[in-house]
Amino acid sequence: MADQTLDRRDFVRGAAAAAAGAALTAQGLAAKGQPQAAGSDTSRILNYNPDMEYRRCGKSNLMVSAVCLGGHWKRINTVVPDGDGEAFNKNRHDVVSRCIEAGMNYIDACTGGEVKAYSAALKGRRDKMYLGYSWYEKESRFPDWRSGKKLLQSFDDGLKEAELDYVDLWRITCHEQGGNHTFNETIGVIEALAEAKKQGKARFTGVSSHDRKWLKWLLEEFPNEIDIIVTPYTANTKVLPKESLFEAVQKADVGVFGIKPFASNSLFAGSSAPTDPKAGEDDRRARLAIRFILCNPAITAPIPGLISIAQVENVTKAVKERRELDGKETADLEAAAQEMWANLPSGYGWLRNWEYV
Repeated sequence: MADQTLDRRDFVRGAAAAAAGAALTAQGLAAKGQPQAAGSDTSRILNYNPDMEYRRCGKSNLMVSAVCLGGHWKRINTVVPDGDGEAFNKNRHDVVSRCIEAGMNYIDACTGGEVKAYSAALKGRRDKMYLGYSWYEKESRFPDWRSGKKLLQSFDDGLKEAELDYVDLWRITCHEQGGNHTFNETIGVIEALAEAKKQGKARFTGVSSHDRKWLKWLLEEFPNEIDIIVTPYTANTKVLPKESLFEAVQKADVGVFGIKPFASNSLFAGSSAPTDPKAGEDDRRARLAIRFILCNPAITAPIPGLISIAQVENVTKAVKERRELDGKETADLEAAAQEMWANLPSGYGWLRNWEYV
């Protein structure tokens, strides 16, 4: 594939199909957090569990569990001894197993290590989970991997190393400020996604970025290649009444996976260790955050990194709880969110820009 300057119209094929998509709405559980309605057709829901909610993932038409497994495993040292590779692999296998048992059906992996770990954990049961893929170390954040040709090379190499024939979603990790990409670099992303889909190596495609304006532009200009976006959505994110990113999301009918729901664990008062005296309060905060995020029907699912079976069970419990927060719960979450902003780790101050979207 030649690396040449291409007009964006070369890639905008069938934009009318995206415009015709219905507004993105939550599927499965009702807003109050009730079980899926009796008589609903569940035959096409991967790994269906009646205790889980499933939401339509935009024009992909995948029905995705309302909470999914994010790729990161921060603080895993609190449950797995440092340097114990065997214990780590068992932890990932066991966490994935519990996710499957709970009816979760999507894993999002965004680093080479995550892709390899979750590909191994899914061996023999790939039919239970959709796999989202990004090998960000060899994608558009780095100058050597910004052409369509190089991105496809990276993708092919990654599939081979992880022993994968295909992925359900290839979402290229772009600059956090995606608008910093040149037009030709953006074309390289679109070119690679289109070719991967054409070759059948990625069923659906999209991008990850923290740049709302750039994402909105992509949704408008390249509807065939942007099926799904991955972008921050925290326990304190509020939708702007006008010109929100989610107006464009609904118009383009794309799925949205929300990263950083707990703001890199800044929402929590404890260490994430099961024996931490604040574990119970942190579990409660996590459930409040999940419920709050799911009140936005444009979010397909938050994708928290989960490091233990207990954490899987906790977020699953959140899905089954009453959806809307009452007055006390709202006040409690707002107070915790203010602590969250104050406790952001170094390098994460930008998350405050996601208070209003």
